[in-house]
Amino acid sequence: MFRAVTRASVRLVERYLPDPYIFVVLLTIIAAAAAMIFQQASPVAVMRMWGDGFWELLTFAMQMLLVLLTGYMLASTPLVRRWLEALASVAKSPGSAIIIVTLVSLAASWLNWGFGLVVGALFAKAIARKVRVDYKLLVASAYSGFLVWHGGLAGSVPLTIATEGHFAAAKMGVIPTSETIFALFNLATVAVLFIVVPLVNRFMLPPENESVYVDPSRLAEPAPDPTLTTDRPADRLENSRILAWLIGFSGLAFLFDYYVVRGLGLNLNAVNFTFLFLAIVLHGSSRNLLASLNEAIKGGSGIVIQFPFYAGIMAIMIKSGLAASLSEWIVSFATAQTLPFWTFLSAGLVNIFVPSGGGQWAVQSPIVIATVQALDADMARAAMAVAWGDAWTNMLQPFWALPMLAIAGLKAKDIMGYCLIQLVVSGVVISIGLTYF
Repeated sequence: MFRAVTRASVRLVERYLPDPYIFVVLLTIIAAAAAMIFQQASPVAVMRMWGDGFWELLTFAMQMLLVLLTGYMLASTPLVRRWLEALASVAKSPGSAIIIVTLVSLAASWLNWGFGLVVGALFAKAIARKVRVDYKLLVASAYSGFLVWHGGLAGSVPLTIATEGHFAAAKMGVIPTSETIFALFNLATVAVLFIVVPLVNRFMLPPENESVYVDPSRLAEPAPDPTLTTDRPADRLENSRILAWLIGFSGLAFLFDYYVVRGLGLNLNAVNFTFLFLAIVLHGSSRNLLASLNEAIKGGSGIVIQFPFYAGIMAIMIKSGLAASLSEWIVSFATAQTLPFWTFLSAGLVNIFVPSGGGQWAVQSPIVIATVQALDADMARAAMAVAWGDAWTNMLQPFWALPMLAIAGLKAKDIMGYCLIQLVVSGVVISIGLTYF
């Protein structure tokens, strides 16, 4: 029965889910039309919102591109290749491969979402070189670990509201992470997902005659150019270990100061900086580093073209008031007990159009805060409902899958059918956790 449902979901998505670029174009049209119909915004006003907001995610787009590039460069170093291969050797069968890659991705995503996306994709490729397993489900399993990121250590909503002087502090105060990330209801939800998500992925494993396999040789990371030409002084500089280590260890010294001396935590910039300078040191020469960069850059086209369109959609949703109206309408059904559930649903819907945790909290927080105060509900739980809603519909929205798909060499339609099943199952788990735990 479960396999039949999975098979139907996979076929549905493969048939009807367009390329992510077409997906974002359709979302743009839907958001613009909704703003004009429901918010009475004029076509000229919507056009200006869209155009003015088109480039507002440039910094974030560059960060995401660097997640892909630096993660790939680090994974292509000889040392990391050996580590990934050794860890992948733990998987002895298709079923164990699915479970192990899901658990590793869940753990990495709980630590940091950018780290989880890269590690999940690279580990999936390493396992596929060792075990004959359905490759599409394997990569989908790696992406499913992304479900828990907003309930983890790098969750933007709980970290924002735990910061003194945050933008909504005057209305809601400061809520420590002991009441959000480390609250019993959140930890229980995460723990259940660590059990349920791998099992669901395992149950979705198709029979051998329906599985899609990939030739392991196609997944091998290209070896860096071993040529050590020293005919020119420039060649000696490009192959110099001293020069590479001089700049590389300088970066590692900064990271020691950042993590140990100053005690600062993971964020996207820190992850990228860590990946980059570890790659510089472990590649041992600029020539090897740049050879791996040339391979890595081939998969970044989706990020470059699509992120500006999502910035335009976010501008329409926020500036027209559409996102706020949508959220307000959904939570209008709530009581003090059910507010987290309705907030979770509204956040999941808004996330399809505004796939940014921090941006989504900025949009929804005025409605959530006012509703919590009117109903005398739990502020921390309602805030985490926004966080979980933002993470939940990533199983439907291919925006965040782009770096992973680029590394894995797949398209969104290849994995989102499996993710659709996880969307339904995880939605039940998270709803129960937010409402009853």
